[in-house]
Amino acid sequence: MLISAEDRLARARTVLERRHMTPADLLAPEISASWTRCLEHGLDPENPPPLRTIAEPALRRARETAGAMRPLVLAEMENLHQQIAGSNFIIAFALPDGLLLDTMADPSFDATARSSSIRPGSFWSEIGCGTNALGSVAATRRPLTIHGGEHFFSRYGKLTCTAAPVFAPDGSLAGVLDASSDCQSRQQHTRALVSMAATQIENGLFRENHRGDIVVAFHNRAEYLHTLSAGLMAFDPSGLILGANPQARLFLHGLPAAPGRRFDGVFRTGFEAFLDAGRRDTRLSLQDRVGSTFTASIENLQPLLVHLPRRTAIPVALRETFVAADPVVATAMRQVEAAARRRLPILIRGETGTGKEQLARHAHAASGRAGRFVPVNCAALPDSLVEAELFGHAEGAFTGARRGGAAGLVSQAHGGTLFLDEIGDMPLGLQAVLLRLLDDWIVRPIGGGAAREVDVLLVAATNLDLQEAVATSRFRADLYYRLDTIEALLPPLRERTDFAAILHHLLAALGASAEIEPEAAARLAAHTWPGNIRELRNALTRLTLIDFERPIALADVERLLGAPAMASDRLRDQMTARILAAHRETGGNLSATARRLGVSRNTIYRALKP
Repeated sequence: MLISAEDRLARARTVLERRHMTPADLLAPEISASWTRCLEHGLDPENPPPLRTIAEPALRRARETAGAMRPLVLAEMENLHQQIAGSNFIIAFALPDGLLLDTMADPSFDATARSSSIRPGSFWSEIGCGTNALGSVAATRRPLTIHGGEHFFSRYGKLTCTAAPVFAPDGSLAGVLDASSDCQSRQQHTRALVSMAATQIENGLFRENHRGDIVVAFHNRAEYLHTLSAGLMAFDPSGLILGANPQARLFLHGLPAAPGRRFDGVFRTGFEAFLDAGRRDTRLSLQDRVGSTFTASIENLQPLLVHLPRRTAIPVALRETFVAADPVVATAMRQVEAAARRRLPILIRGETGTGKEQLARHAHAASGRAGRFVPVNCAALPDSLVEAELFGHAEGAFTGARRGGAAGLVSQAHGGTLFLDEIGDMPLGLQAVLLRLLDDWIVRPIGGGAAREVDVLLVAATNLDLQEAVATSRFRADLYYRLDTIEALLPPLRERTDFAAILHHLLAALGASAEIEPEAAARLAAHTWPGNIRELRNALTRLTLIDFERPIALADVERLLGAPAMASDRLRDQMTARILAAHRETGGNLSATARRLGVSRNTIYRALKP
């Protein structure tokens, strides 16, 4: 006769509570092992000890000790909370010793949280609270779900708790991420979501730990290169391995990929050759010593700058003005650097406020050119004067012409870089003149005067879809194809993975004393930011004017931005952002996007509609 899972658990609890024994044949192995550990610790299933807690000052010190990890954790807790909001859940993060550092709960879970004493400052180790997801995962270092009566103490029998370990770059346990609900509200996909969030934190910790090193991402399937399943390795400029994340170690199992070993001992490509290829291409091929093939990318370019020829070295002060921890942005930086050194026209696309001019200035610095960086806002120039402003004019060429004429902005950029911002708004007539310039690089002033050949790096930027503008005859196709030699895409702020780095970079620029509380940073990260980095900078400027004597608090941010969006709106916005990111990463392939996300093509179509 078959016994249901509920009956087996009920019988197991009877044995536990009456005989203080673990009936292994009635329990899942991980639950049986945990109950056994609890009994060995001397715990009495019917008499739980008082919950250990610490006071607020000690909790504050523990949060400070967490350092750079805590903003990463809070951001992922916020994302996870948005994914399962409205489901009577609480999201929690604990340190390895079980200290509950932070929680985010649905209002519907507040009463349960109070009755179960799930609050920051309490300890949820297995030795103190028996079998529970936070404590048992800390003990086993493996993801785990504890459902109802599987908890050692019956006082937690109405909860379903799912947790995953978060590992530090050195492989030690950094903490445990947990999502708990009442038993009726549990969801089948929670474990996968919690594990993904834990991996995101781990990868963030790895990148933060190796911020000044050469970080390489790789995967045996090219379409997964910029996903959570990518392997990450860090190297010093000589090719010495400094670290590898768990996925990298899995890919390279059996190979000498430990810290202290060398790139050349793991991969067949030489390290210098790999770096050289990384300066030219955004996606590279790697083969390990046993013949496995990977697609790879070099995420952070700054350590590579020591390898560039002296004439192309990028000034440190300029490099530090552009944050590029996001893989898509790092790819854009590599593209413009390679194109700038070869004097190829560069087209930068992105929404307003995403940093197009900063990337253009980075291209100018990477080119090593001695001339000026000359920015031109094509949308701000009067139609009647655009050609004269760009190409110069002779004296008396038109009413209001300058005495003695003018050289024009293109000539001013000789030996340097001409940045044409909002080029999609350039009049069609001037587009033809610009196309002629690209053909021979000879400037012909309006109204006569000596023509001159110029040496100019041309960088154009737009927030428009130029292909659509070509299709509607608003932009010349021949000019588009000349400008589109290298197209670098800057994602909107809401889709970037390096929000925390951007936030702290902007705060540092506003003043050394500008600080922000982690909860406030997490709330900012959850905002959609239609104005992107420019809007965030303006918001931080206003927030830092509130009170210079204290950090920016969550209440300050809420007063500025208003209450968070409703759960359904957040979920819809998040799914749309995921679809747009996947659509971009798959090169616009609808079928590949649908397969990656596990949704229908109609869902993709709806998300792509303006």
